[in-house]
Amino acid sequence: MSDEEDAGPVTKKSRVFYGSLEEKERERLSLQAAGSDAVRAGIKAGNINISSGETLEIEDRVSERQQEVLAEFERRRRARQITVSTDDAEVKAGLRALGEPITLFGEGPADRRERLRSVLSVVGPDALKKSRKDEERARRSQEQTWYHEGSASLKEARLWMARYSLPRAVARLEAARVQKEVSEANKTIRQQELHKSLRNLNNFCSQIGDDRPISFCHFSPDSRMLATASWSGLCKLWSVPDCNLIRTLRGHNTNVGAIVFRPEAGISLDQSDINLASCAADGTVKLWNLESDEPVADIEGHSDRVSRVAWHPSGRFLGTTCYDNSWRLWDLEVQEEILHQEGHSKGVHDLSFHPDGSLVATGGLDSFGRVWDLRTGRCVVFLEGHLKEIYSLHFSPNGHHLATGSGDNTCKVWEMRNRKCLYTVPAHQNLLSTVRFQHGHFLLTGAYDNTAKVWSHPGWTPLKTLAGHEGKVMSVDVSPDGKLIATSSYDRTFKLWLSE
Repeated sequence: MSDEEDAGPVTKKSRVFYGSLEEKERERLSLQAAGSDAVRAGIKAGNINISSGETLEIEDRVSERQQEVLAEFERRRRARQITVSTDDAEVKAGLRALGEPITLFGEGPADRRERLRSVLSVVGPDALKKSRKDEERARRSQEQTWYHEGSASLKEARLWMARYSLPRAVARLEAARVQKEVSEANKTIRQQELHKSLRNLNNFCSQIGDDRPISFCHFSPDSRMLATASWSGLCKLWSVPDCNLIRTLRGHNTNVGAIVFRPEAGISLDQSDINLASCAADGTVKLWNLESDEPVADIEGHSDRVSRVAWHPSGRFLGTTCYDNSWRLWDLEVQEEILHQEGHSKGVHDLSFHPDGSLVATGGLDSFGRVWDLRTGRCVVFLEGHLKEIYSLHFSPNGHHLATGSGDNTCKVWEMRNRKCLYTVPAHQNLLSTVRFQHGHFLLTGAYDNTAKVWSHPGWTPLKTLAGHEGKVMSVDVSPDGKLIATSSYDRTFKLWLSE
């Protein structure tokens, strides 16, 4: 190795200035002054843009993003802990209460639940309860009971109905007590015999009643006559059981909705007295006797379709239902309308009087039924449960059961004592046009599936299907003596059914 290679690394010597640095410092300051003058000139000329000095630190932006992510995780955690109903109707109601759209395009029930859960995770789970409380408070504040003064004739009629109904209620309850004393063995034997006879029901008579569909049929109180109403505007009286035409009642010019015998017609009433009432789609209501084919009187006041008429058990009052969302009560003694009752949100289709004469039930196109106390004018029971229109109602002779037939293909039996639905009969495959009780022994239903059916009462088991009509069964009725069943149909015929 050479001497040069043995030598260590060369160290860099620092520069040493001798003398004063004043000259160098003055030169540096002069250069800075010249530079700042040039910058000022550039700014003044508009060639250099200077910001206001505001700055955004990268660290601040990162921390804000982290906070957003953490908040989202926290919201999702809260959402998982919120319990949401699986009932889609309740979910929609909750969304509506929170001011959110109840459904979005293409959204299913599961998606809707998740959306409600997400909204509640933001506004808090108590927001729904608060909104419901606020709605309830607002609804109560808006509800106010108002009255208008009734006529003196209405007051007199209410007092009269109270005096009329109380003795009948006492007699009905006494009969129920007597029936309760009958042994269960005897009751079972009677019921089995009745069910056996009902299972043997067969078509006894079939008659073409008119050129148009027969919309209604009704037996006379003495079970000797049958009245039919047709869409041709004609009403006819037929002898029972041979089905011979007695008289054609001419007076309506359009579809007749119903024709009903007055209580005691053919028994204690004279033939020249008012024995029948009918109604039509043009709003006319006509009263008939048994001597003439012309109406005895017209009841005027309805401006819309009158679908049904029904007599009060006393025979003094007549009830009519109208598609103007109301029903009316007429007093034939004073010959005037004494009550014009509203309460339904859509047309009222049918009504039925309680056997005692104290209550009346109405059902309408709003799918709700109402039971009214005729002695006070109050709605005492609200029947909620049907999914579609109620087309028929009928009180059982026992006084505490009410049957309703609906467009949802079911018949519901309601218990008036606890104001609840006792049983839902999945009766037919199409809408029910008529329901009828027969002295509490069985229930009869007619429907647009071309059949009528007999059901046990109680128990609600099917006993017999009355098939034979080629069109919709528009009306059914049971004779007061319980021997015959009548059905009228869209196929222009009516049929009588008898147990062999």
